[in-house]
Amino acid sequence: MTFYGKFNSNLEENGILKGKVSDNITKEAIAFANVLLEQNGIQISGITTDSNGFYRFTKLKPGSYTLKTSYLGYAPSLIQAIQITSGKIVTINPILIQSPQKLKSVEKLEQKPHQNSLDHLSTGAVVLSESTQKSYKSNKNSNYRTQENYSTNYYNEQKEESYEHYKPNQFEHALDAPLSTFSIDVDAASYSNARRFIQQGNLPPTDAVRTEEFINYFSYDYAQPKDNLPFSITTELGPCPWNAKNKLLHIGLQGQKITAENLPPGNFVFLIDVSGSMDAPNRLPLVKKSLRLMVNELGREDKISIVVYAGAAGVVLEPTRCNQKDKIMDAIENLKAGGSTAGGQGILLAYKIAKENYLNNGNNRIILATDGDFNVGVSSDNDLVKLIEEKREEGIFLTVLGYGMGNYKDSKLEKLANKGNGNFAYIDNLQEANKVLVNELGATLLTIAKDVKIQIEFNPALVKGYRLVGYENRILEAKDFNDDKKDAGELGAGHTVTALYELILSDSDFNPKTDPLKYQENRVKPQDFSSNEYATIKFRYKEPKESKSKLLSVTVKGINQELLSTSDDFRFSASVAQFGMLLSHSEYKGNSNYANTIELARQSKGRDNEGYRAEFIRLVDLASKLEISDRKVGK
Repeated sequence: MTFYGKFNSNLEENGILKGKVSDNITKEAIAFANVLLEQNGIQISGITTDSNGFYRFTKLKPGSYTLKTSYLGYAPSLIQAIQITSGKIVTINPILIQSPQKLKSVEKLEQKPHQNSLDHLSTGAVVLSESTQKSYKSNKNSNYRTQENYSTNYYNEQKEESYEHYKPNQFEHALDAPLSTFSIDVDAASYSNARRFIQQGNLPPTDAVRTEEFINYFSYDYAQPKDNLPFSITTELGPCPWNAKNKLLHIGLQGQKITAENLPPGNFVFLIDVSGSMDAPNRLPLVKKSLRLMVNELGREDKISIVVYAGAAGVVLEPTRCNQKDKIMDAIENLKAGGSTAGGQGILLAYKIAKENYLNNGNNRIILATDGDFNVGVSSDNDLVKLIEEKREEGIFLTVLGYGMGNYKDSKLEKLANKGNGNFAYIDNLQEANKVLVNELGATLLTIAKDVKIQIEFNPALVKGYRLVGYENRILEAKDFNDDKKDAGELGAGHTVTALYELILSDSDFNPKTDPLKYQENRVKPQDFSSNEYATIKFRYKEPKESKSKLLSVTVKGINQELLSTSDDFRFSASVAQFGMLLSHSEYKGNSNYANTIELARQSKGRDNEGYRAEFIRLVDLASKLEISDRKVGK
C-alpha cells in the first residue's frame, strides 16, 4: 500500500485510522480501491487498498474526518464524522455496493485487474473507474451517503477555467533601458484555446490571450540554418501598421528541419489524466484519438510507455517498441475515466519510467495529456513547478497537451511546460491534434536548442522608445542573458519563433517623464548619430545535452520602405499581433480594428498549404461579429 498524500514528517504520531474495504454481497475484500481522507472539506491524503483490501492512515491529528472510498463498478461510499483521538486506533470498514451499469461499460479493462500492479515501482496501483464526479444525498440516520449521478457537463457548469494575469509590456526609453532581454516561446496553446471560445460563440477572457502564442501558432518562410547552426536568424524593419509614426521590428528564428525518418530513436512516456474531469468527448476520447495519430508516425525503434493517473498513478503499458503498434493502440483504446486527480504522483512515476529507459543518444520525453485539474497529492502550482524543475535536470523533456473546457487549468499547464524544458499546446479538435502531433511532429518532440535567450541593445540615436509585443511571462533581467544557470525556452526541430518590437523613433515627442540624472551623464554617443544601425541582437543557446551556452549576434540596419513592400511574413505576423491586442483590449492597439486586421491578413496570406492562415481570417471575422453582438446586449 502506498501513500501519496502530503504529510509533515515532523508531526508527532497521533491517531490512526485503518480498515478493510469489501463487497456488500460477496463480503470479499476489494484490492486497489481508492480511499481518500478529508478534514474540514479539504482532502489531506489518499491511498489505495492493498491486495487484501486493507488501508491505514497514520499520524492523524485529533479531530473529525470524512472517509471517501471508490472502486470500478461500485457506487462510492462516504462516511462522515469519524472522530480521531491521540494515541487511539479507529477502525472503519467501508462496504461498497455494486453498480452493474457502470461495470458493464468497462468489462474489457477489468479482465486482468492485477496485471498492472505497481508494488515493484513503489507507487499506487492503477485504478480506472468510469464514474464521474458525483453529488451525495445525506441519509439522516447514518453517516453513509448514497450516490446520485449527474452529467459530465457538471465540470463545464461548475468549475472555472484558470488563466494567469500578466501586466502588458510598456514602452521603455532607450536611453534609460537600452537592453531588452527575454526567453523564446514556441508554445501556441493560447491561439487554439481562443479559437475554441470564438467558435463556440464567445470572445475569450482577456487573460487567456498571449499575443506571442498567437503569432507563433503560424509558420513563416524563413531561410534554413547554415554552417551547422541549429537555427537561422531573420530580421526586418518596416512601418508599424497600427501606428504610422512608429516602426515595427520583426525577428524570426527558423529551427533546423529534420525529417521523420532522420529523427533519433525516442523513449516516450505518455502520461494521461484519466480522472473524472476527463470524462467528456473533448477530453479523454480526443486524447486517445490524438495519441493514435502520433503513434502512427513513430518509427519501429521508438519506445512508448503509458502511465495514467486518477486517484492514484499506475502503468498500463510497459515500455513497448513501435513495431508492436497493435499492442500500443489497444492500451490507448482501453483507457477509461473516473476518480480524483493525483497529477503530481503521475508526474513522478512518468519521470521514473523515462529515466529507467533513458536513451543516451535518443529523445527522452514525457507527453502529458490533461485538463490540468490536479486535486490529489502534489497539486499546488508552486509544488508542481518545483517538482518539474528538479526532474528537468535528468535530461528528460516535457510536452504538455491541454484538453477540455470548463475546468481547464491553462495557468498550471503553461507553468509546467515552461519549467520542464518543454512545450505546450491546446488540443481543441482532431485537426489541431494532427497539426501538433503529425505535421509538426519533429518540432513537438525533438529539441535542437535549449535555454534560448534574446537580448537587444537599441541605438538611442535612432530609437527613442521600444515595446516588445507579448512575451510578458518570458521577460528576463539583463544579467540573466549571460547566466547559463537561468532557464529559458526550447526550440524544436523545424520550429519557427517570431518576436515583434514596436519602435518609437528619435524624432518623436515620446517622453518617459523621468528627471535628469545627477551623478552620471545619460546621453547618446556622437558616433551613434552617423550610424544606420537601429539595434544589435544577441542570441544565446545551448546544445540539448550541453550546459555551456553559445553566442550569436546580428545588427539591424534601417531602410525606408512602404508597408506593402515588406514581406508577407512581416505583414501577416503584424495582423496576428493586432488580433491579439484587440482580443486583450490592449491600450497599445493604436489604430487596430477588425476590418484592417482582416485586410492586412488577406494581403499577406501568401502560401497557405494547410489552410491555417485562411482559417485565421475567418476567425477574425467571426470575432468581429461576436464583439458587435456583445455590444448590442451590453456585455
